[in-house]
Amino acid sequence: MKTNQKNLVKIGVIGEISQPRKPSVYRIDTNGKAIPLPGTGGITYNYAIGDNCMELIGDHVEPGVSMKLDDAGKNSGLNALACVGNTAKVVTGDAKGALGYVTGTHGGIEHVMVWFKEEDLDNMAIGDKIMVKSYGMGLKIEEAPDVFVKNLDPDLLAKMKLEVKDGVLQVPVVTEVPAHLMGSGIGAASADTGDYDIMTHDPESYEACNLGALSFGDLVLLRDCDTSFGRGYLKGAVTVGVVVHSNCVIMGHGPGITTLFTSKNGKIEGLKDEKANIALYLGVRDDL
Repeated sequence: MKTNQKNLVKIGVIGEISQPRKPSVYRIDTNGKAIPLPGTGGITYNYAIGDNCMELIGDHVEPGVSMKLDDAGKNSGLNALACVGNTAKVVTGDAKGALGYVTGTHGGIEHVMVWFKEEDLDNMAIGDKIMVKSYGMGLKIEEAPDVFVKNLDPDLLAKMKLEVKDGVLQVPVVTEVPAHLMGSGIGAASADTGDYDIMTHDPESYEACNLGALSFGDLVLLRDCDTSFGRGYLKGAVTVGVVVHSNCVIMGHGPGITTLFTSKNGKIEGLKDEKANIALYLGVRDDL
């Protein structure tokens, strides 16, 4: 596969491990019930990419380490430049020197999530600084000119060993999701940061798309979804993204998807593969 990797810019960006922030202790579910649940931010010790993201007792839970910057302008730079698969290094605190990988970005809260080994998580603290070698903005696949590549490290793309046939990018995915299930995040001006959610509160659709089996890091195909210059419905368009946060109880939400590939005219083909997960491509899990 030919790309423009040699022309991309690799640039450092920094973030800080964020304190979980909760405007309210309670989340209101689709039946109007108030439920106290853990959510975004902090260090999540017991859920990582490759783990089921639907069965945990939480709302918008982010796997591994969540980081951001309090300055909104600087944080927007972190979120826009950090790409899935970028290498990350702890540069302060007891875990200084620990290495990990960016696993996604979460809109609204504007977090960047990073995978680290369990033993490194135990040495981290809120406020520790993490340096990311951002690399991937502007990435293109020469044989697939109708496919936009977003939020993806070119080295991770190479590890995925994808193929292009007659201009169509073939990507392994765990499931396909129809456009009418896409909720929070739709209408955003750009898909170069953040995510948007698969709504999970319709029982029939939940079963039909096998959503209960979704894991952090899974690749998912979104049918009739165009995320080229924002997020919206377009018949025939295809987006493939990665699951970045957990299921949610509130209306219009669910597991979040960060765009990796999108095509307005459907030049992406999903190949069903229940093991299509970035944890395997990055080589950080061998038990999936």
